[in-house]
Amino acid sequence: MLMLMRHVFKWISFAGLALTLVPAFLVFFGQIDLAAHKSWMLGGTLLWFATAPLWMRKRRTKGEPLESAA
Repeated sequence: MLMLMRHVFKWISFAGLALTLVPAFLVFFGQIDLAAHKSWMLGGTLLWFATAPLWMRKRRTKGEPLESAA
């Protein structure tokens, strides 16, 4: 079940990443205006930063010490 959730979060975060890239091209080609571009970019950024850490974090094994800041 945990692997399924990681895959779901991964696809959601990639959708957020796409929402930060695609509007830039749409503005460049004149398909959307700047206000819509900013809204889509903000939504994509929030979606990416909310979901990406959930699947990118490194799993620790039991008994493995935390990495110390050197």
